Amino acid sequence: MSASPLAHAAEPVALDATSVVGEQDQADTYKVDTSASSKYTAPLRETPKSVTVISDQVIKDTGSLSLADALRTTSGITFGAGEGGNPAGDRPIIRGFNAESDVFVDGLRDVASQTREVFNLEQVELSKGPGSAFTGAGSTGGSLNLISKSAKQRDFADAGFTYGSDQTRRYTLDVNRVLTDTIAARINLMQHDANVAGRAGVDVSRWGVAPTVTFGFNTPTRATVSYYHVEGEDTPDLGNPLQSAVGSDGVRTPTGDKDKFYGFSSRDYRDSTTDTGTIKLEHDLNDNVTISNSSRIVRTTLDYIATNPDDSRGNVANGFVSRSAKSRNSTSEGLINQTDVSARFNTAFIEHSLNSGVEFSKEGVHNRNYFVTPGAGGNTCNAANINSHDCTTLENPNYNDSFTGTITDSNAYTDTDSKTLSAYVFDTLKFNEQWSLNAGVRYDDYQTRSQGVTVARGTNNVNGDFDYENNSHFWNYQLGLVFNPLPNGSIYVAWSTSSNPVGETSGEGADGLGVANEELEPERNRNYEVGTKWDFFDERLGLNAAVFRTEKTNARVTDEDGLTQNIGETRVDGFELGASGKITNKWQVFANYTYLNGELTKSGAVNLGTTAAPRYVEGVYDGNEIPSVPQNSASFWTTYQLLPKLTLGAGAYYVDSRFGNTANTVQVPDYWRYDAMAKYVVSKNLDLQLNVQNLTDERYYDQVYSTHMAHVAAGRTALLSTNFHF
Repeated sequence: MSASPLAHAAEPVALDATSVVGEQDQADTYKVDTSASSKYTAPLRETPKSVTVISDQVIKDTGSLSLADALRTTSGITFGAGEGGNPAGDRPIIRGFNAESDVFVDGLRDVASQTREVFNLEQVELSKGPGSAFTGAGSTGGSLNLISKSAKQRDFADAGFTYGSDQTRRYTLDVNRVLTDTIAARINLMQHDANVAGRAGVDVSRWGVAPTVTFGFNTPTRATVSYYHVEGEDTPDLGNPLQSAVGSDGVRTPTGDKDKFYGFSSRDYRDSTTDTGTIKLEHDLNDNVTISNSSRIVRTTLDYIATNPDDSRGNVANGFVSRSAKSRNSTSEGLINQTDVSARFNTAFIEHSLNSGVEFSKEGVHNRNYFVTPGAGGNTCNAANINSHDCTTLENPNYNDSFTGTITDSNAYTDTDSKTLSAYVFDTLKFNEQWSLNAGVRYDDYQTRSQGVTVARGTNNVNGDFDYENNSHFWNYQLGLVFNPLPNGSIYVAWSTSSNPVGETSGEGADGLGVANEELEPERNRNYEVGTKWDFFDERLGLNAAVFRTEKTNARVTDEDGLTQNIGETRVDGFELGASGKITNKWQVFANYTYLNGELTKSGAVNLGTTAAPRYVEGVYDGNEIPSVPQNSASFWTTYQLLPKLTLGAGAYYVDSRFGNTANTVQVPDYWRYDAMAKYVVSKNLDLQLNVQNLTDERYYDQVYSTHMAHVAAGRTALLSTNFHF
């Protein structure tokens, strides 16, 4: 694997000149009081919505090296698996609903399927519950806003080097320089190479660079120019096959050796690039009114061939696994522009904090898969075809087997173009010190079109072309009433909505446009929530709790005639608890628990016949659980400064069993994972940190696909980081 210069991951700590060695600075707290988004027009404690912020310090202390690592510190999130049509990448599932297209960077939608890094992140803001008033299309269960590192008005340099088990090597550099009284620049570099613990033959390699310059510090007019580039080369690992038959408990579970990789080192690869350029302009008209404009251009590529450990040919029951290929070769290009105005003013006795704006976005995705022809064994998987290597054994696969088939570009391709024009307004109306009303509304004009060429199944022969289009228009709202019984706490009731138009992932997911859905209306979602938020110990520790119900109506399901219609319904009831911050000056916690009861209340019809002679029956899956939704999940991370220079940390994470499909016939078991950390401050310029992730080497499944396979999480990983600060 090739990689390029330096890197940054577990982001180094910048110590101010006034910092005392061995003491934690207030900036190092896990508690975050305000959102970086101007659409949140009140402090988080008075925002009538569940918002979890994963701070930079949590990312550092837990040794998180990717966005997926950071998100595992928060309950209520699981991860979905991908193949080719649903591409491999970050697929967070928030409160039971897929959020792969609901990732934002500094408030602007981050287009395309990616495996995201953390080397350039200051914090991750996780907003839970339907929120299209904030984000536009999507955001059924919630959304992610990744806050990038920005230039600061002080000089510092942080360099990190991480040695770890499984050949882990990670280099990071974070340098900030004040150029003039009003200009500062910052650059972050990262290089990362590693094998995946417990998965023989699987490795990752990536590098990145992220410079930013801010002009106009302490002036009415400011401009920030930034660029982000990441390249990755790794081995795609789709995990282990499912058992061929349903067991006595009515489900199929993963099988095979969790240490073994069922793919080909000689064939499988995944190359990806992400290039993002952003310009943000801000101007203060006066002390109470600011106008801003953000423009971003994005280009990503994703090119891979991955082995699906195929269970669909009846081979797993006989001890064999078919190595069928999944592939993708896509390029995504996007343009986003957002202009908004933030203002503070009074009308009579009511104080207003208002944010309003307009947004335009355009995304185009071109995807042409590969046509992979198997070797001499063809599609048959049995003992006679082991030598062809298209088939391997369940218990002893050899990833060094040579691939004997052929790979050519597919004659099929898909071009998907999406455009969005939106307008929004948010306002917090503060009536007095105890009562406030938070309201927001957004209108979206969403257009998407998909064109391309198809091939006959199992061949590379052109079968025809297609051209589908969907135009949707939708309003979304959020409304919350907040009561502050004491200055350090709030109680709120809230209602919010979201919309899922056809093709919302713009060709980057499984909701592609087709003849069955191009005329359908957006799915509609609404959320009812009652919650409370409190600060204790001189506002060093924040506690929160919420009870909620999320309902999806107009869901796209099959009717009794075999047609796709907007007649389905889904419901999730749940509650969550959270804590973040300092219990004492030496003791910090970041903990949360989520209970989710997800149910398919109207699941549509299922074909109980055959393809040639279909027989659709309504309500077969009514009452089933939603896929990839654990009833119980919990995350607990804590650190304690045992000595002036020594801090110890520990974490425990639990995820309940969950189904992989709507039929509830595919399931992965629950798991506990334990982590540990020790940090020693040698001097103000040097500290050492040891993280051991998955301390007990628990072999568990963190993603499950509706068919075929489940992804195996990494085993025990030890990381020793040396961090320099200047």
